[in-house]
Amino acid sequence: MAHPTRKLLLVLLGTVLGATLTLGHAVLAQDEDRSAAEELPLEQLRTFTDVYSRIKDNYVEEIDDDQLLEYAIEGMLNGLDPHSSYLNQEAFRELQIGTQGEFGGLGIEVTMEDGFVRVVAPIDGTPAARAGIQAGDLIVRLDDKPVKGMTLNDAVQKMRGEPGTDIELMIVRDGEDKPIRVTITRDTIEVTSVDSRMLEPGYGYLRVSHFQTNTQQAVDEAIRGLKDKAENGLRGLVLDLRNNPGGVLSAAVSVSDTFLEDGLIVYTEGRVKDSKLRYSARPGDAIDGAPMIVLVNEGSASASEIVAGALQDHERALVVGKQTFGKGSVQTIQDLSNGGALKLTTARYYTPDGRSIQAEGIEPDIATGAYRLTSIKDEGVGALTEADLAQHLTNPNGEDKDDAAKDEDADSGDGENGDLATSDYELYVGLNVLKALSIFGSK
Repeated sequence: MAHPTRKLLLVLLGTVLGATLTLGHAVLAQDEDRSAAEELPLEQLRTFTDVYSRIKDNYVEEIDDDQLLEYAIEGMLNGLDPHSSYLNQEAFRELQIGTQGEFGGLGIEVTMEDGFVRVVAPIDGTPAARAGIQAGDLIVRLDDKPVKGMTLNDAVQKMRGEPGTDIELMIVRDGEDKPIRVTITRDTIEVTSVDSRMLEPGYGYLRVSHFQTNTQQAVDEAIRGLKDKAENGLRGLVLDLRNNPGGVLSAAVSVSDTFLEDGLIVYTEGRVKDSKLRYSARPGDAIDGAPMIVLVNEGSASASEIVAGALQDHERALVVGKQTFGKGSVQTIQDLSNGGALKLTTARYYTPDGRSIQAEGIEPDIATGAYRLTSIKDEGVGALTEADLAQHLTNPNGEDKDDAAKDEDADSGDGENGDLATSDYELYVGLNVLKALSIFGSK
């Protein structure tokens, strides 16, 4: 005797087949140009019914219909791309909590790759960042459970949890001979998306770690603060988007607009009308055309790539750093009748010049590579110069060697920012390029 579920599915399939055959001539009469792709895949539905029935009858453990159908839905979405997924009620609530900017977890942006969890970027100031998790790390185990076989939602839910609780990650990192085990204590993640400071007199630094709904307001406040600190005016700005995994599209558009007078910022292309959008800048540049450097790396993704691409295409800024992540797709959250949701990729991003970000990313104008400088210990013996020679001619401008040495010490780069060359090589390169642009532009 056939399983009741199989009977039900066969009845439903028969109804669909019958309705299709009955209405077929009428449909063709109304629209003779209807393509085969728009018709129901009857053979595939038969196969699905057959597989479903065999699982219900023969699987080693009994499984209820709701769970099995949910697995089928998840399989459809997971097979499309790494970013499309089915969110049941619990997963949908988790997503809504995450977008509010405060939740218990590790502070890490991830994606699924070949069945494992790939780190897009750790979020600044979070347990993951403090533990040394890096963009590009591949997470293969969570506590004692292998990631292989988990959905992305399952992995995210396991990494989230009550603040103060521990989780052990086993990660595989390029350049390391063996997997690395890291124990991280969960904390309340409060994402502060904007930070700023002066690098040197006249040269500002603006860090955007994540694009949220309030990011633009924070950027405006930060720029006003930098202008107040720049006694002789802001001569240049470094916009740091490294390890920025993205966020809200409207925030990326508004931040780009902050530095652009006009022109296209980004556009999207998809199959349906609602996915074809164009965003343009309005008049007004918050830093009045002062030169800009945008810092990016492999952890810069999605919304941060939109900003970098727009400023690069408009030749408003030079992009410095490493090739970005390359997430150039748009996901739309669509509510479902059961209280869950569908997270579906519906479009691709394009820069103003028509470049697709997807799987390519933004190529920096100046590539820094994976370098790190170390300082040479100062032994107190400088190089021999003309000023050291006995009976040397004095400088007619009247500046003596001691005063020059004092000035050099004052401009050595130590202090609030430390020695940038050794502490942050990419920022050091960006600042020097920015100073060159400022000097060249002023002349």
